[in-house]
Amino acid sequence: MLQDDFILRQIREMIHAVMRMLFQVSASELSPEVIEDTSARTVLEELLALTDEGQIDEAENQLYEMTCDGDRQNLEIGLLFYYNLNGKDDDFLEAHNFSREEIMTGIQDLADRYQLSGIAEAFRTEIL
Repeated sequence: MLQDDFILRQIREMIHAVMRMLFQVSASELSPEVIEDTSARTVLEELLALTDEGQIDEAENQLYEMTCDGDRQNLEIGLLFYYNLNGKDDDFLEAHNFSREEIMTGIQDLADRYQLSGIAEAFRTEIL
């Protein structure tokens, strides 16, 4: 449980740092509203709705497909997706066969697709 709390905080801090560096977003709580482009915000909200319905794998698969093209807007969507997913409680994640470690792995994969693996790896190293 303590390790999950530590991972939760590390994920939150990592996403905040990357959002500040790449997108100049410094909100204390990240929400879909930080995305200025309305169509991109709608895409994120659709992914979050799938997650809320417990369809985490489906939402993550859609995110993967979107982020294969290297579009920077999709990186922002992906980071906010994982930030939101990280905000779910442990019972929700467990009920839908997901873990904080899988969130971190998803972020690492996302970072790799955008050649940002060094940033994500720095945080991951602290966790492991």
